[in-house]
Amino acid sequence: MFGMGLVSKFNAWRRKLQEQPGTTIDLEPMRALLPEIEEREAELSELTDDELRAAAKALHQREDPKDFVEACALGREAAKRALDERPYDVQLLGAQVLLAGHVVEMATGEGKTLTAAIAAAGYAAMGPVHVITVNDYLARRDAEWMRPVYELLDLTVGWVNESSTAEERRAAYAKDITYVSVSEAGFDLLRDSIVTDTADRVHREFATVIVDEADSILIDEARVPLVLAGSTIAEEDQPTAIAEIVSGLHRDRDYEVVDEGRTAHLTTRGLAKVESALDVDLYAEDNVDMLTAVNLALHAEALLVRDVDYIVRDERVELIDEFRGRVAQRRRWPDGLQAAVEAKEKIRSSGGGTVLQTITVQAFLTQYKRICGMTGTAMPVGDQLREFYKLEVAVIPPHLPNIRKDWPDRVYASAEERDIAVVAEIVAMHNTGRPVLIGTLSVAESERLAATLAEEGVECVVLNAKNDEAEAGIVAEAGAFSAVTVSTQMTGRGVDIRLGGSDEKERERVAELGGLFVIGTARNDSRRIDDQLRGRAGRQGDPGESMFFVSLEDELIERYGPEPMPMGQADAEGAIEDEDVRWAIGSAQRVAETVNLEIHRNTWRYNYLLDQHRQLHAKRREELLTTDAAGELLAERSPDKYNELAEELGEEALLRIARTIALFHADQAWSEHLADMSELREGIHLRVLGSQDPLDEFHREAIPAFRGLLAEIDNRTVAEFEEQEITGPDWEPADAGLVRPSATWTYVVSDNPFGSEMERFFAGMVKLFRSGKGVKKS
Repeated sequence: MFGMGLVSKFNAWRRKLQEQPGTTIDLEPMRALLPEIEEREAELSELTDDELRAAAKALHQREDPKDFVEACALGREAAKRALDERPYDVQLLGAQVLLAGHVVEMATGEGKTLTAAIAAAGYAAMGPVHVITVNDYLARRDAEWMRPVYELLDLTVGWVNESSTAEERRAAYAKDITYVSVSEAGFDLLRDSIVTDTADRVHREFATVIVDEADSILIDEARVPLVLAGSTIAEEDQPTAIAEIVSGLHRDRDYEVVDEGRTAHLTTRGLAKVESALDVDLYAEDNVDMLTAVNLALHAEALLVRDVDYIVRDERVELIDEFRGRVAQRRRWPDGLQAAVEAKEKIRSSGGGTVLQTITVQAFLTQYKRICGMTGTAMPVGDQLREFYKLEVAVIPPHLPNIRKDWPDRVYASAEERDIAVVAEIVAMHNTGRPVLIGTLSVAESERLAATLAEEGVECVVLNAKNDEAEAGIVAEAGAFSAVTVSTQMTGRGVDIRLGGSDEKERERVAELGGLFVIGTARNDSRRIDDQLRGRAGRQGDPGESMFFVSLEDELIERYGPEPMPMGQADAEGAIEDEDVRWAIGSAQRVAETVNLEIHRNTWRYNYLLDQHRQLHAKRREELLTTDAAGELLAERSPDKYNELAEELGEEALLRIARTIALFHADQAWSEHLADMSELREGIHLRVLGSQDPLDEFHREAIPAFRGLLAEIDNRTVAEFEEQEITGPDWEPADAGLVRPSATWTYVVSDNPFGSEMERFFAGMVKLFRSGKGVKKS
């Protein structure tokens, strides 16, 4: 036994160095099951469809249904019959990794959708299975695509999207397997958390979650808060008036942009202009809110760029996801920044509302008893998956060898020279008929490039945040003969790019030209995002090539590059061939990745405590909702009135009233606590001035605040009960002024691109006073 353990460890170490660099899971025991799966498959192939369903049902009824051989054999046989596809061995390896509770890395085009379906069917006996997708389109597509497989395995499947009604959601979650985006599943949890009747809930048990594009959802979006808000009256006058004043300021004269474009602050001249226009002293103690509003307006005007950070569509400001270059559905900036941008664009304020409940994506996903996932780029975030979720990664080798050629970066001294070279390369490829996919960093850049290509006589399709609904169809045709597709960052995840596009006859013609050629117009902050773009070419052994064009003027280099930055020797076209320069570019990307990881860690540390509060509050609220706890509280604290009303109205009616009052105050107090914690978090970094650790200080104030919260809910409930004139069993809270929000809505809080409001304000003030520009004469 001891010897076998050493052999297993040695094999894992060997594969880590050779076949699967970086993988932490030994695939050998799973490979050893493949012959058994094939034998069982042969037996299952003799069964009728009804007998196959019976075999699947028998697996689900076992005391320990986690039988990899049976689950994989059943899945393979069902796929053969339902889809006319026999899953490859690598797909069965991937399914086993998922069933073992890990994250699997499989290359683009290797069949992750079917792999996940086999695993989902295997998990179904242990409770509801949610397959989390990156968008609504994929949730519906994958559920309908895999439905015949599930039905042959005696399982039901459903899907949820943004337009699903409460009844449709409840029905979808009642299925054995549900496909849903992470935001929709999270929003449903938030809505369930404020119901006053258990029958209004849509979710069931959080048993198993299989996360598609696991790196994107588990890491990139982990710290993103999902928010449930209630209606309030938007205050529009102040942001609009201040936006008009700030729009008249001049850069470098009235304000300065520093910290690589992350901070803006007024100069002495600009400060005087704003104060004169507002007729106030911005530094007076009672004008803190006004100063904050000016600071936000300045950031909206100077640092956030239309068609780069956001677009304006249908009289709405829509944020662009920095990782995908797509419109981020129902996403807002925090801290009043959203209102400032809306005022800048002269759009009616959408209003943030009162936050009723919130949860980060990471906290939501950890509600599940079992988490596993799959993606094409897991290894670069393997340490983070282990740190934040205790998940390990297994790299599955491709079914066919990857023959894509990834060329070294072409580096240029200036952005202009780089852009000229990009266009020349595209034109040259297009003239041969070879399809080209170009990934840009912003909407504005994609449109500029498309316009330049049009001048050169090259027709292209632009896929950016303005036409994201057409994404799947456009991406599917990106491999067609002579196709040129310009895209913002990572496009069409979950959609294969087939050589020749939808015309199968063109496949060989395109393959002979070298397959899809992928061009990146700049490096992303993460090498993993670059790899995702590269991975669009070379699907399932197809030929393909990739190349990135980099400028020393790129934001990544200017913000994170070493100082001094090696410049190298440029040729007549501005191209630089210098190993020191290439190293510096890689170094800048590594620094950016480290910064983003530290932001994740820091956010997690703060959110962890708040999530503990949320769980404890949810536990108490569940008691109030589903037990007689509210009645018992009132009977103990206000016995005379309680006993009198119990005799008059009946115990059941009085319990309903007690429950209604308690839930109202539980929700109101929690909403106030969230607002208090947000305000505390915003200002906590000022504590560093007193040599105090901000996180320690946050905990020191947040913990006692929550301890008092649960007692405060009880006190408010008792006080309300004693004050209310309850005249009959039909008493309604609205008649007594206990009015819940007339409307609720959900949104995602995007990362503030400049740090917290107080951090930005303080950074600006330090710079202002260091320069002497902010010293006001008395």
